[in-house]
Amino acid sequence: MPVEVALARLLEMADASPIHDRERLPLAQVQGRVLADDLVSTLDLPPWPNSAMDGYALRVADWTGEPLVVSQKVYAGQAPEPLKPGTCARIFTGAPVPAGADCVEMQENAEVLENERIRFIEPMSPGQNIRPQGQETTVGELILPAGTRLGSIEQGLAASLGCAELDVVRKVRVAVLSTGDELVEPGQALGPGQIYNSNRVLLCSWLQRLGCEVIDAGILPDDLAITRARLGELNDVDLILSTGGVSVGEADFLGMALREAGELSLWKLAIKPGKPLTFGHFRGVPVIGLPGNPASTLVTFALLAKPYLLRRQGVKEVEPLKFQVPAGFDWPKAGNRREYLRGRLENGRAIIYKNQSSGVLRSAAWADGLVEVLEGRTLISGEYVVFIPLSEILN
Repeated sequence: MPVEVALARLLEMADASPIHDRERLPLAQVQGRVLADDLVSTLDLPPWPNSAMDGYALRVADWTGEPLVVSQKVYAGQAPEPLKPGTCARIFTGAPVPAGADCVEMQENAEVLENERIRFIEPMSPGQNIRPQGQETTVGELILPAGTRLGSIEQGLAASLGCAELDVVRKVRVAVLSTGDELVEPGQALGPGQIYNSNRVLLCSWLQRLGCEVIDAGILPDDLAITRARLGELNDVDLILSTGGVSVGEADFLGMALREAGELSLWKLAIKPGKPLTFGHFRGVPVIGLPGNPASTLVTFALLAKPYLLRRQGVKEVEPLKFQVPAGFDWPKAGNRREYLRGRLENGRAIIYKNQSSGVLRSAAWADGLVEVLEGRTLISGEYVVFIPLSEILN
């Protein structure tokens, strides 16, 4: 299945079960959350014409080439008097422009003479260096639509409108579990044939960065009864996210439990790494099963599970930013699956890690993005490839 088809199916399922619950939070606590309602401006920004420069406010028609007398000083945060005809006002950046003035001349183009008189050197025009009322927003204007993920800039914009609190979609509750007797938690001793479980740490941390509420369901042993019991405890979550895959093998106890009490689809994705992916339900709770190799977990979560989680919260644009860069490597053998290579940019070109095994997480720590090589394509250094920054994926 092409990755675009898999993503479209997941997003369709996400659209069918949106999260409607919301909570009202102080503005300082909405970082990474999703706006629940449209943010509409209740005021003009700026509320009045203000000066974009330190300088002098005047009416251009009053200037005949002769010096003008300074009749008042206007600082930011003050309410000025109307400008006296035939005079100018000393004004500072951000200060309201006095009624009757239609121009601000920067102080660098003004010469200060005796007796508070100012000589202007350059020609001036109405509107010069004045930020008009409502330049940024006007009353009733849509500023941020519902479904916007809130970052520092959005928080600042809301603050500029006087918002102390915002309504946001409640956090998605995600239960993360791993499967297999071969997995051991960091800090414990390894037994024969065992490895440390890195995927759960990776996903729990990543989900928290995405603003999810994480329920750490631990490691499921290869035991059907324990698997049934553990899944039965996860009845108050929005998604069960597993790693290790769900297949049809003899030791696939998670898959057995899901088939007994729900439904399960196994998708073979036309990507590398990350061929096996599962989606289904356990007693009505959606389940996404990611492949177990660390690089495969990273790629499939980034391209499929993360967009699904964002769409559940109402985010419309869920795919990461991509752009084209020259390849700094050759790719002589075309594959039958789309490949997402761990790479980084050096001197404007994408280079790739020497070992692209799906079991090598170190490749992602070295990289700053994924290099997309389309199925059936060969490359010569200098040809263009698609680059997806890790910053787009992780945040």
